[in-house]
Amino acid sequence: MNNDKLPVAVIGAGPIGLAAAAHLLERGETPLVLEAGDAVARSVREWRHVSMFSPWEFNVDKAAARLLERGGWRHPPKGDIPTGGDLVARYLEPLASHPGLRPHLHLRARVVGVTRLGYDKVRTAGRADRPFVLRVEGRDDSQRSLEAKAVIDASGSWTQPNPAGADGLPAIGEPQASDRIYYGIPDILGADRWRYEGKSVAVIGSGHSALNALIELAALRQAVPETRLTWITRKENVAAAFGGEEADELPARGALGIQMRTIAESGAVRVASQFRVARIERRRDNSLSIIGGNAERVDADQVIVATGFRPDFSFLREIRLTVDPWLESSGIIGPLIDPNLHSCGTVRPHGANELAHAESGFYIAGMKSYGRAPTFLLATGHEQVRSIVAELAGDPGAAARVELALPETGVCFSRPAAGRHSTVVDTGQTSCCPVPAAAAEQPAASSCALKTQAGSPAPSCRGA
Repeated sequence: MNNDKLPVAVIGAGPIGLAAAAHLLERGETPLVLEAGDAVARSVREWRHVSMFSPWEFNVDKAAARLLERGGWRHPPKGDIPTGGDLVARYLEPLASHPGLRPHLHLRARVVGVTRLGYDKVRTAGRADRPFVLRVEGRDDSQRSLEAKAVIDASGSWTQPNPAGADGLPAIGEPQASDRIYYGIPDILGADRWRYEGKSVAVIGSGHSALNALIELAALRQAVPETRLTWITRKENVAAAFGGEEADELPARGALGIQMRTIAESGAVRVASQFRVARIERRRDNSLSIIGGNAERVDADQVIVATGFRPDFSFLREIRLTVDPWLESSGIIGPLIDPNLHSCGTVRPHGANELAHAESGFYIAGMKSYGRAPTFLLATGHEQVRSIVAELAGDPGAAARVELALPETGVCFSRPAAGRHSTVVDTGQTSCCPVPAAAAEQPAASSCALKTQAGSPAPSCRGA
């Protein structure tokens, strides 16, 4: 079948999905951007109150900037640090409303299934010649099918938070306690202040999202001393959560670790380390008891769970996916980003080749491509979609070319993980981790991302 006149479907209108659309337009391709929410960047809006770690320089895609600048848009000062709200208002909304992109954007269009026209997952002969079919659900729950010659899933993982349970499953009793649990980073000093002031609050997690929440809670405690804080972490060495601190080449990220160390050492927060959450029970006064595997207990009025995110593959069941067996990352990037191997996420820039799935013409990009790894940066996602679009446009040379340089954390380590092919080689780097042998063919770049989604924060990677 001749699918050349069909669009390239982009699932999700967040930072990476919109960047993919800009690259497609620049290459003369037609994007079909499908966004489940009522507005673009729905996930970013949930952490709009959180500052990112990386400055504007690393948060604006180059193709998107070129498209915007032709209409008179001016790039924000490259050294300034935006909040999630800034990212939306000053970059993503102008991009989404650009007359070149806006006709290709469909809001309230939730993708509930992706397949090949007339083919289920089993059938092989002639498969690559069949167009993709996306089943899309509208606001009134009605469904329609749209065809595309390729698919880029940039839907992220912000809406799929990991549970509090240490074994990857929700802790026993966790779903029943959901009215007192917040997943991610609440607006502690703003709209969500009422939940936490004067209360006992437990924060579960040790990434940048957890640190963000603890720092804001400590500020709230200064204003309302009755507020009591407990930090629950599985880490044995709590200091490892503070990161590079002064040595971090992203000062805003380093400052987060410095602040958290000060708070922890001041006694403003009780630290419950080596604590693996097993159960959450509701007490008679409606507060919660968080119980560890060794029967240790923390009581709290409110709980913030900041334990990372995981990808949603439910609507991709008819697609032949290639994912890492434990990170659930896309293609073959798992060993490059495995947090069991790297503390800072030292990652060789990667693109279409590394992100390819068994399903020809299908790609996952952005935060979702990292699976459960917490080290995604916006700049990494921009490079991913630049390479993917070049491959789809028939330019394999540009797809293979590296066009990404990331700041280093300055402090990190690498260690082998059982079962992973992880021979470490000396690449001559002096400020960050060695890379697995398989990745040593090209210069390594450090992507010590935050988990904040932008990344997210993740906010961390919001912090991206």
